[in-house]
Amino acid sequence: MHQQFKVLSISHNSAPIGIRELTALNSEETAEVLNRIKDLFDLKDVLVLSTCNRTEIYYASQQDLSHELVVVLSQQKGTDEIINSKHHFNIITDHNSAVTHLLRVATGLDSQIVGDMQITNQVKVAYQLSADLDLAGPFLHRLLHTAFFTNKRVVQETAFRDGAASVSYAAVELISELTVAKPNPSIIIVGLGDVGGDLCKNIADHKNFQHFNVRVANRTYDKAHEMGQRFGFEAIAFDSVPHSLSDADVVVTAVNSTAEIIRKEHLTKLPVGDYKYFIDLSVPRSIEAGIEEINGVLLYNIDNIQSRADEALSKRLAAVPEVEKLVYAAVEDFDDWSKDMSVSPTINKLKNTLEQIRKEEIARYLKDASAEEKFMVEKLTKSIMQKVIKLPVLELKAACRRGEAETLIDVLNDLFNLEKETLTSNK
Repeated sequence: MHQQFKVLSISHNSAPIGIRELTALNSEETAEVLNRIKDLFDLKDVLVLSTCNRTEIYYASQQDLSHELVVVLSQQKGTDEIINSKHHFNIITDHNSAVTHLLRVATGLDSQIVGDMQITNQVKVAYQLSADLDLAGPFLHRLLHTAFFTNKRVVQETAFRDGAASVSYAAVELISELTVAKPNPSIIIVGLGDVGGDLCKNIADHKNFQHFNVRVANRTYDKAHEMGQRFGFEAIAFDSVPHSLSDADVVVTAVNSTAEIIRKEHLTKLPVGDYKYFIDLSVPRSIEAGIEEINGVLLYNIDNIQSRADEALSKRLAAVPEVEKLVYAAVEDFDDWSKDMSVSPTINKLKNTLEQIRKEEIARYLKDASAEEKFMVEKLTKSIMQKVIKLPVLELKAACRRGEAETLIDVLNDLFNLEKETLTSNK
């Protein structure tokens, strides 16, 4: 009886990065996909979510439109490779499974980094876009608010979001801790491969980002320039890094090199009370261990950072069963609401029918009644009607939750001629 919610999904769980890149949508493309769907299909609830690890289309429809939506993505990106890669898509057509999937995604249970802190905000942005384009009806509004409320409970009641569960997250968390006393810390990131690129993104997303002065360097300067443009960082030449250390508070290296690019000879003695921090995320290491012999210089290597990430990940994994329970409870509550919504038209018809009878009888017998008498009869008859309708409404909702509502709806339609009431009200 209730709406059929469905999902078309491609993510790190189903496709390699080369395939996922084909379907990745920026904000403008996401809006265009939503408008394409709006023009092609008579749908009232659609959500398009595209992150670095997933592109998903959520929609409420009696029909399975997965193939058609793959075609929409293919047309948007201008490549038939997406259609040819359809086997990488996960198609969920069961209503409760689709609802559960969205809640798992929004809480970070389905993230590549378990408990991902960014995903909830990404879902909020996607939801706002759907609302702006008039593609979020009562169903989607309620579902997304259920997701956000569930996420709030996850944060408040579990350890699922505690700590940083990836090397780059852990490094940014450490940087924030080390520079908490500095108003505008200067940070240099050397090496912009997978780890360095992820580090840049996490710094840009950090709550204290506006206070950071970030410079980036890469062997290929164009990549440093592109990263700088993307996140608002300053690009510097790779060869200039040793000469730029004097005014840096934190230096992070994530390079693929067999030679140390930062050595003790590049540093001079620091003023008393001053500190300089180095974080070496490279394997093999790219910062000479001997730099710690200089007073005020502290060096963290990949093992130090990984231990922080592993500890946080362990806490998050231990909290997964608690989060699963919260998600399960939210799905059950939402399913009850969703089922109630499916019988609300019948309830409204019944209320309208009884109200019409009440008004006709009052009009017939109170022509010559005083204002006080009319007021008392209005009050009395409304109270009687509310009591009369209360039991059928409760029974109908209970039958709906048992999956037995159709028979009762048919009985009410026959007893009160509700279909006629609908036709009359539409005239």
